Amino acid sequence: MFELDMRSRKPIYEQLVEKLKHLIISDVLQEDEKLPSVRELAQELTINPNTIQKAYRELEIQGYTYSVKGKGSFVNPASPFKDKHKLEEVRLELRKLFAEAIYLGMTVQEIKALVEEVKGGPDHD
Repeated sequence: MFELDMRSRKPIYEQLVEKLKHLIISDVLQEDEKLPSVRELAQELTINPNTIQKAYRELEIQGYTYSVKGKGSFVNPASPFKDKHKLEEVRLELRKLFAEAIYLGMTVQEIKALVEEVKGGPDHD
């Protein structure tokens, strides 16, 4: 599914959360799709199941997944404006990043092209 950097300073569960969020956002993992079981993923990545469980819990707290008792974790259907607080955080972060990019010489056209690239999904390079 993906690889983790065991030498990174970033905790493994945070890397796992980021990787899974990326797969969800880029539609590699579809709405209501079941995530691998904690046991399966722990074996595949050769990491402690508690680490997987912690990452899955974090994804659920952030609204990317939901769990069904006895069935596992699933990708939450995307809901625009579901989390207005999170959306505002992202908006503020983007403003900072855009300001920095423009300061460093990136043009508005380049920024728009980047947005279009991201909108294009996983098969758009």
